[in-house]
This record gives sequence, structure tokens and C-alpha cells, in this order.
Amino acid sequence: MGMGRALSVALVGLNGYVIEVEADIGQTLPNFVLLGLPDASLNEARERIRSAAQNSGIPLSRRKITVNLVPASLPKKGSGFDLAIVMAALNAAGNVRRTGGTVFLAELGLDGRLRPVRGVLPAVLAALSAGCREFVVGTANLAEAQLVKGAKVRGYENLAQVAIDFDADPKDLCGVDGGWTGGNAESKTGQSTAAAQPLADLSEVAGQPVARLALEIAAAGGHHLMMVGPPGSGKTMLAERLPGLLPDLSDAEAMEVTAIHSLDNRGSGLMELVRRPPYERPHHSASTAAIIGGGSGIPRPGAATRAHRGVLFLDEAPEFDKRVLDALRQPLESGELVLHRSAGTASYPARFQLVMAANPCPCGKATGKGINCECTPMARRRYFGRLSGPLLDRVDIQLQVTKVQLAQLADSGPRESSQQVASRVQLARTIASERLKPWGLVHNADLTGRVLRGPLRLGGHSTALLDKAMGTGVLSARGYDRVLRLAWTVADLQGRERPDSDDVGLALTLRQRGEIS
Repeated sequence: MGMGRALSVALVGLNGYVIEVEADIGQTLPNFVLLGLPDASLNEARERIRSAAQNSGIPLSRRKITVNLVPASLPKKGSGFDLAIVMAALNAAGNVRRTGGTVFLAELGLDGRLRPVRGVLPAVLAALSAGCREFVVGTANLAEAQLVKGAKVRGYENLAQVAIDFDADPKDLCGVDGGWTGGNAESKTGQSTAAAQPLADLSEVAGQPVARLALEIAAAGGHHLMMVGPPGSGKTMLAERLPGLLPDLSDAEAMEVTAIHSLDNRGSGLMELVRRPPYERPHHSASTAAIIGGGSGIPRPGAATRAHRGVLFLDEAPEFDKRVLDALRQPLESGELVLHRSAGTASYPARFQLVMAANPCPCGKATGKGINCECTPMARRRYFGRLSGPLLDRVDIQLQVTKVQLAQLADSGPRESSQQVASRVQLARTIASERLKPWGLVHNADLTGRVLRGPLRLGGHSTALLDKAMGTGVLSARGYDRVLRLAWTVADLQGRERPDSDDVGLALTLRQRGEIS
């Protein structure tokens, strides 16, 4: 009897930490002690792995087994440590060997089967960056783990197969055959989920030429967008078509997004990288934890994180809780969410495009002269009062959407498809990324005031209208910079090297919900 070791990974947010699982078999009465800040589901592993080992033909020692998860000061959560714990215990008893350098990630069933766990992709990424190369997972998680280049991943159906491959004596395992399925992960990273479901097409939108232009500008520059208009004017329809205008994710972006989906409940059984920008549309009754992230223990990601590198659409935005809306100000500014809880702090990426839609008032009839509106002035102020000034100041495009006219609805002529607009968006993004490369930026929406007023400073004749608006207090300093970002996107779509006064004027109009002639 002696010491046994195996490796696993603890996830705190998307950050993974390699955990050394130490097992010691003592000479005292039977007991199983689990140390290292385990949560309730991890504490239950003691009974699970005893039954799994017994039913696999390799029962654990009847003496006292002490398992320590190092570092002991880091909270551990979940059932993904089951396989590492049982392999360390079997290693301590001399039943298996060569476990020290392998990372084990699987939950055990009572019959010894290896069950899938969430977060396998970020766990493998973290362990690989820490120098680990060999991984063992359940077969249901094999394809997901193989998405990581450079990782040697093996997938097994049950504990007996793992034990045989790690030098257990097959005679002691009820005749169960060993063998693994898997290999180097490099072959699958180019696959895509782009064809998983058809995207809504922009050609289905009747009329709304200004809104279509605003949508194209938002897609080309990565700008946030708000649409205000009466019910039935097509705000939701337009927002649903924004993802179809965005280009596929790069390899690095796809890995980030797939890692987030791996953490989510819907992420089990991922077979390939997520290549299309995600689209999240939470209901207006959603809580702060549902949108931002949270929960008991180590906080889990919310809709804002699941929309990373994609679109977060808030329909009927003024109906959301004001605290939920104001909580979005941090990720809109930094592209990251840092959630503090008593069990630990988790950080999640949240660089999304925010799209909000709102009626002009609670009844939705305050359009034009508003003679049919049934709302009091106080009700109108209270309705839009939930959208705070600091939040709206971070939204680049604020558009007034009008009702679709009968002639526009009846027009059966050809309309531009999403594919046609997406080609212009891709070209504009390519132009912008080449220009912004010296500053490590990708989209015009990422431009900082230092760059806008430095290397990319425009002449006074181009910004005269903008300077006047700021001088009269119409624009804040943040708003001034955001109009300039919009102007650069407009110029990129037009194929101009630098924005002129017309581009700045259009950008200012889009910022202030004005009419475009």
C-alpha cells in the first residue's frame, strides 16, 4: 500500500487549473476521506467510485482511502473528477500503473461506464497549455476533446477498459476487453456547424431601406444597434437577420465560442467547432443571473457570454429589469464579465453586438403626431426611463423605424439577399482590419479615442457638423468617438480611404434617430 497519483482539471469560469489527485491507503479501519474543498456533487463521488470499481471487477481497498485534490485551497465542483479519483486510488493499491502524467475527465456510473461531463473543451485547452499531452475521456466527449490541436485523446466506454490499458491484469477484470478509440485531434478542427440550420434572409424584409442600411453598417463595423418603432414595423425581423450578415468565425474565435458552449448544458456532445456567430434572444422576464451569469457556488455563464462573438438581441428592451440593462454596461465597454461570488470569482468573455428593439411608448402608438397614443407623458417617461443614459450612450446606432407602407409590402420586385449584403460586409471588415492592424484592433467599433484623435484624425471640414453637435451639448465625448467610428465604417462600405463630411453626417444621423433623406 502506498501513494497514487492522477491528474484532472478544475474549471473556474473558462479558466482551467490542473489538479493533482493524490490517493493514500492507510492501515486503519475502512473509510473514504475526500479533501480539497469539494462541493456536494464531488463529495458524492466516494460512493459512486466504490460501486463503479466493484462492478468493474477491481474493487477498491477495504482500508482507509484518503484522497487530496491539490491545490487544496481551490474550490472543486462537479463530477468530472470521478475517473481521476478512482485511478489514483487504484494506482495507490498497485492495481494500475502509469497514471501520473495523464489527465482524466469523466463521470462514473455505478456500473463503471464513463459518462460525459460539461466543459471538456476548455479543460483540455487549459491542461495542454500547462504542459499535459495525454487525456482520457468518455467516448461521448471524445469528438469534443479532439478539437484541440496537439492533444492525444483516448476515449473509453467503461472503467475496466481504462484499467486494462493502464496495466491492470485482465484476469482480474471479469474478462473485459481493453482498447481505446481516439487519436490526435488535429484532423477535426476545420469542421464547421455553419450548415446546422438555415439563417433568416434579408430578402424577406419588405421596405425599410434605412433600417437595412443601418443593419449593414452595424454588421460591417461591429456596432451596437437600437431600433425604436411601432409594433409590426419589422424590428424583430431585422434583428434576426443580423447574424446572417456576419462572416464566419476565425479559428481562434470559433475555439472561444465552442468552449463556452461546452460549459453550457446544451454543449454536451459537441462534435465540431461552432463557426457561425451565435444569436441569443432572452425573454424580457429573464433575471440578472440569466443574462449576466451567476448561480450558487462558482457562477455560470449567462446569455451575454453565450452571445460572445455574436448577437445579443433584447426585444422589448424597456420591459427588461433596469438592473439587468445597467449590468450590460461593463461588457459593452470591456468585452468581459467578471462575476464575484463567495465560492470564487469567474471571468467570462462577452464581446457581443447588442441589438435592442423598443416601442415608442407602452401602447406603441406614439408615432407621427401620436394622436392615437393612449399613454400619459409620465407613462412614456417611465417606460424609456429603464434605458439609462449611460447605456444608450454606448449604443452606436439609434434608429427610428417607421411603419411599412402598403406599396412597399406589395412590391414583388427583387430585394437584396443576405448573401449579397454579407459580401460587402466582409470586404468592409477586411479593409478595416488591415487599417487597424498596427494597433491590434479588428473592428471599427473597437477604435479608441486616442487612435481616432491621433493617427486617424479627420480634418476640421469633415467634422464641422460633429464639432457643433458636441459644442451644443447634443453629444458626449463618448458619443463623439462613436460617431467617428460609424463614419469610418460608412467610408469602408463606400470604398473610400477616409470619411468625408457626408459620411460623418450620415453617422451622426444614425446616432440621433434622425430621418435620412
